[in-house]
Amino acid sequence: MKLITKTAVASIVLLSATTAFAQLAADANGDGVLTIDEVQAAFPDITAESFSTMDLNADGALDEAEVQAAQEAGLMPS
Repeated sequence: MKLITKTAVASIVLLSATTAFAQLAADANGDGVLTIDEVQAAFPDITAESFSTMDLNADGALDEAEVQAAQEAGLMPS
């Protein structure tokens, strides 16, 4: 029974991480971050200005934490 419980918990954790980072399915080149072109391909309504607002460290790309923060702020669909 303990093995089943541990397996279930591990699955939930992995699914949560996958769901949180599911936005990166738009990551066309697979580098783990989203560029403005990748974001606009997935979400055409996102402007360069709103992308800049989401890009908290101003590196020109959104990492997992920035995507999650943008979603929590309602700037990007979940």
